[in-house]
Amino acid sequence: MAAGHRTGLVTGATRGIGEAIAYELAKHGVHVVVAGRDRGRGERVVRAIRERGGRSELVVLDVTSERDVGLVAAALKGSGLDVLVNNAGASFDGFDANVARKTLDANFVGTMRLTDELLPVLRRDARVVMVSSGMGTVDCLGPALRDEVMSPSLDRAKLVAFADRFVADVASGDYRKRGWPGNAYSVSKVAMNAYVRILARDLANDPRRILVNAACPGWVRTDMGGASAPRSPAEGARTPSWLALLPRGSERESESGNGSDRPTGDGSGGPTGGFFRDEERIDW
Repeated sequence: MAAGHRTGLVTGATRGIGEAIAYELAKHGVHVVVAGRDRGRGERVVRAIRERGGRSELVVLDVTSERDVGLVAAALKGSGLDVLVNNAGASFDGFDANVARKTLDANFVGTMRLTDELLPVLRRDARVVMVSSGMGTVDCLGPALRDEVMSPSLDRAKLVAFADRFVADVASGDYRKRGWPGNAYSVSKVAMNAYVRILARDLANDPRRILVNAACPGWVRTDMGGASAPRSPAEGARTPSWLALLPRGSERESESGNGSDRPTGDGSGGPTGGFFRDEERIDW
């Protein structure tokens, strides 16, 4: 991995929104580590960045693979990481316990595993961004589940149990009466957003002043979003890239009641523990 440059890892960067984020970060001088499952597509993105004068390299990464995650974390130990954009995700046809499990593993469990593994290599003023979705707002849950996932006492273990209970309730057929939606993708993004709040809280007193936020890219023309979506990948990349590039030392907005808060002027560079669309805060 690169040494002496600001380094950013973007998962799911071989196409769509992730590819557009990789180009945007490279344009701002970040050495971009393109991470994805498809080596051929990844090599194409790396070439495109280099042809534009940027710095880039490829790592083959399946976020659901503990082995892949461990190898990436080991490779970054010597150089460190300034930006982590968790963009990799998946949506599967159908709805049953197997689909629920696969969706949670791809969009929540894998993302949490990778981020937790990379926490030790994050440098001072690092930025962590989760590419989430407007489909992952807590409005999709029943009142009791909503209160549970928004509780200030929620931690990783409780959040994993929350996700596992969804799979169990889908398997039993009781998911509707227990307050779950019939959409595994939505629940996976609810869980991802909850992890953002947990991580921001856990890092609130970390001297590295790491900022952690979630971004809703909107409805984007990708393989997942479909050809009729109104936004281009570049437009979808706008808010995640903005969060990834929040400058050091700029005035910090108040996050009271929505995430961790640090006093203005501490050099942290911006918000943490928030959910944003079009560079504006939105409700969880």
